[in-house]
Amino acid sequence: MSSLTLQNLSLGVDDETWLEGVSLHLEPGALYTLLGRTGSGKTTLIRAIAGLETLDEGSVYYGDRCWDGLAPWKRPVAMVYQQFINYPHLSVLDNVAFPLRRAGVPRNDARDRAQGTLQKLGLGSMLNRRPGELSGGQQQRVAIARALTKEAPVLLMDEPLVNLDYKLREQMREELVELLADRQSTIVIYASTEPAEALQMSSRVLVMDEGRVVQEGAPRQVYGAPCSIAAARVVNDPPLNVLAMSLDRDAAEIESLGYFSPETIFGARPDGHPDDPGLKPGQYYVGIRAGDLALSDTGRPAEVTLTEVSGSETITHLNMAGTHLVMHERAVIKHRTGSHIHITPRLSTVFVFNRDGELVHVAHPGRRQTGEGHRHG
Repeated sequence: MSSLTLQNLSLGVDDETWLEGVSLHLEPGALYTLLGRTGSGKTTLIRAIAGLETLDEGSVYYGDRCWDGLAPWKRPVAMVYQQFINYPHLSVLDNVAFPLRRAGVPRNDARDRAQGTLQKLGLGSMLNRRPGELSGGQQQRVAIARALTKEAPVLLMDEPLVNLDYKLREQMREELVELLADRQSTIVIYASTEPAEALQMSSRVLVMDEGRVVQEGAPRQVYGAPCSIAAARVVNDPPLNVLAMSLDRDAAEIESLGYFSPETIFGARPDGHPDDPGLKPGQYYVGIRAGDLALSDTGRPAEVTLTEVSGSETITHLNMAGTHLVMHERAVIKHRTGSHIHITPRLSTVFVFNRDGELVHVAHPGRRQTGEGHRHG
């Protein structure tokens, strides 16, 4: 089994940077999720691996074989796209068997392998239908089955579930994880804009921002200690609240939220305390998750500017003394737009970043830790 190595992949188009110095070493048997906003470089990176983009510099190696200049159809890669790309004139079975037939696999063997994959994906009763007779979710299952049946050592999946409804997306995530668990010789690279999807499915999360991989690590590490403000904003949904903080020995002043004792955040005072958190008095940023803002009779007043109810959860946008905040409540609470509520932050779980946006402290109840996961760049 060979690994996939990306060496300093860079690509610019006009005045825009699409990829900047991406270097990674990817091992078989793992599911790597490229997590980033739209435009962060995820699709470009996948296309570069597949040979569909011409790089300005950098190389792709599979084992000791360099893929530079190797045509896309000669690379041992299977791809699944956002859109349901199937051959409309072929049956479901022949759609899935097609890449095997093209590779010279005998017709009966190809159809047997295709049928086995389709059975696992719940399409065993639809072998003779045409794609146009299927729902969107079923069509995407066909596209996924075709990629899996090819059994390529590198599987690239570019937001394959994004066009499915929420319920089907949840179901497909679970099915994919189960199907891919048996493929210990396969390197799976999966692009997503959704933190929940990346954290649920991945062996490793690769956080992308502005064409760079800014952090790599296990899901728990990346979520629990994002290495920078940029990474923290990518891995948090609803959005992370990032506020300026001025710290001295006796007080931490957080933008719009007021003054707090340093012990509330760090369990210690800066400088000289036996449990010194390692921060000197100065200027910082704090990151407060939306779920760590709570209603409180004694909290600071804030004006409700928007309320979004999603299932059994409520996302409330607030204006507090000119600062925009987002609060996440695990209940349906329809705060009236224009009304005023009082909120208090839970400071025992904040992130602290320096003025360059780098993580310098993670506050967790009962324990202290600093940045986990590997930082890139």
